[in-house]
Amino acid sequence: MSVDFSKNATESPEACKTEVKGNIPNWLQGTLLRNGPGIFSVGETSYEHWFDGMALMTSFTFKDGEVTHRSRFLRSDTYKSNMAANRIVVSEMGTMAYPDPSKNFIVKAITFLNHTVPDFTDNGASNFIKYGNEYFATSETNYIRKIDPVTLETQDKVDYLKFLPVNVVSSHPHYDSEGNTYNMGTCIAEKGKTKYVVFKVPPLPDKGALKKAEVVCTVPCRSLLTPSYYHSFGMTENYFIFIEQPFKLDILKMATAYMRGVNWASCLKFCPDENTLIHVIDRKTGKEVETKYYTGAMVVYHHVNAFEEDGHVVFDVIAYRDNSLYNMFYLSKLKEAGSHDDGYVQPNCRRFVLPVRSDKGVAIGEDMVALKYTTASAVKEKEGKLMCQAEVLCEGFELPRMNYNFNGKKHRYVYGSIVDDSAVSKQIGKFDTETRKMVYWKEENCFPSEPVFIPRPNGETEDDGVVVVAVTNPSPGQPCFIAILDGKTFKEVARANVKGQLYRDVHGFFIPKTN
Repeated sequence: MSVDFSKNATESPEACKTEVKGNIPNWLQGTLLRNGPGIFSVGETSYEHWFDGMALMTSFTFKDGEVTHRSRFLRSDTYKSNMAANRIVVSEMGTMAYPDPSKNFIVKAITFLNHTVPDFTDNGASNFIKYGNEYFATSETNYIRKIDPVTLETQDKVDYLKFLPVNVVSSHPHYDSEGNTYNMGTCIAEKGKTKYVVFKVPPLPDKGALKKAEVVCTVPCRSLLTPSYYHSFGMTENYFIFIEQPFKLDILKMATAYMRGVNWASCLKFCPDENTLIHVIDRKTGKEVETKYYTGAMVVYHHVNAFEEDGHVVFDVIAYRDNSLYNMFYLSKLKEAGSHDDGYVQPNCRRFVLPVRSDKGVAIGEDMVALKYTTASAVKEKEGKLMCQAEVLCEGFELPRMNYNFNGKKHRYVYGSIVDDSAVSKQIGKFDTETRKMVYWKEENCFPSEPVFIPRPNGETEDDGVVVVAVTNPSPGQPCFIAILDGKTFKEVARANVKGQLYRDVHGFFIPKTN
């Protein structure tokens, strides 16, 4: 079974009814937004990496047992510039764009300057973020694009730097029960310092909530010109958890990448001989706790959840032993989707347990973890320093989602993609962190997206709800569809067949219908 990952998508901007089979629960009312790359070639030029493709936004609206579907390309400045030139003229992380050889010297000089001090893309093809009552398509640069969540029309371009000192920003924020959004970004070499910045955006009912953004805390970077790369972070009731991993962005190499003829992704370096530093930050004071927590070298893209229990911060992450995952998504590597790749390193779900009580009086070499249900450890190396070893909960699991009502609280269930032999998932799973058992769902010859759990209003248990997953079907004459699974049994209760094509995407965001 072969899928052409480099094939350009076709948008379907008008709402189209799907064919529903089975019974969609009456309480499921709202819209699931999904985002991912959709255009991979313009004119005679092509992107080299799948993540670089220009964004295609998709929506599935659930109303009274029916589902409507639509999709639109994000009309970013990147999209407009590329289409106007009929070639790729805006660089992305894995693809460096060079001017048309026929252009004059001035055009080439301007292009060179734009890459020495990069003005990054606004091609927000990774996720959606809610700030206040507005929704934005995002990647990880300082630019996001406001979108209409109903029509998927592209609206204002927003530059974080107008409101906050952040050059790159995570695409996985956190939301609290009061409607505040918490996110973090990196401030690079400002006044001779590079730092990580956690900020809060209040739930303003009017437009422009970002104007009221405030910095909650800053964490100094271990090195001025090689800040750590991160894709997400953790949050509990009282703490933020930030992993400063030895997977770094080399700023000087980025500044010279264009003239060296390499892409920006080549400026990411993994340092396997260095430790990972785990920062635990008190949300009330904005200060780090006194203890320093370390673990071995690893690469983390996705946090699962974090919670507090009996003087410990417990957090689960999806971790890799190296940085090879990114290379698996070069389009040259994706020619045969789903096949086993000898270069693929599967991730595992790791649980870290960090004691937040004082280590005074604790002997060197003593394990300070007092929770009985985990094998995770935190051994005192010296005063104020603990070396942490995680417990591996399961293997070959990625794109974790859970009941977000349990975010920051002790959870039991996690839903995600099964990636045991390839970075391209062919099935999804429900993992029970207590029994360590996995339940699977798949459709033959199909590729399911990241599963999104939607809780039933006033649900009685953590897994009382449904899991919604977009499924691409490359088989000729067979429909793509949205599958609705029971959150408890993980059995299919309904599916909505789409007229037209669905495409591989990255992340999704559910907007419940409000009265």
